[in-house]
Amino acid sequence: MAVAGFGLLLTGPLKGWDRSENVLNRSLQETRDGTWDSVTALWSHIGNTEIVIGTCVVAVAVVWWRTRRSWFALIPALAVSLQATIFVTVSAVIGRARPDVPHLDPAPPTSSYPSGHVGASVALYGSFAIMATTVERAWLRRTVIGVCTVIPVLVAYARLYRGMHHLSDVVVGAINGLVCAGLAAGCLVHQRGGRHA
Repeated sequence: MAVAGFGLLLTGPLKGWDRSENVLNRSLQETRDGTWDSVTALWSHIGNTEIVIGTCVVAVAVVWWRTRRSWFALIPALAVSLQATIFVTVSAVIGRARPDVPHLDPAPPTSSYPSGHVGASVALYGSFAIMATTVERAWLRRTVIGVCTVIPVLVAYARLYRGMHHLSDVVVGAINGLVCAGLAAGCLVHQRGGRHA
């Protein structure tokens, strides 16, 4: 698996990369103040497991109720589940240390690589964005896709600002989430199409 392979490089032959990435974390640390600490705490919280799962459950229920298409409603649930499986497995195997700066959030038991907050938020909101492409009203479609694009970016910035992840953790987490969202949508749409072939 590519995610695990890159993680092994980061904790092995590319271990020195941590020092260059810590430069970004330290520069963000220097910009900290009370206002941004509070704002990024909220952004970071959006990617918390309980928030992601709660939002996903509500979204699946509402979409299922409104569309009567269970396969369509389940796209975000499958995306988040795939992402979580990969994240938990890779995090346990890699065990990368968090950045060498003060952490503003309690460190979860998982390692720094890849970012679970970013992966989960990209999987969830990426799924919503994919689903939104079926919305007929252009203004609503664009608004939903825009909001769903911005939210994971805010989560990613917050995790870097708050010293919880290296940049590579965030980038790989985002790729993991995006791929899982695409796979979930493709798998369920293909399965639904096959039933009516």
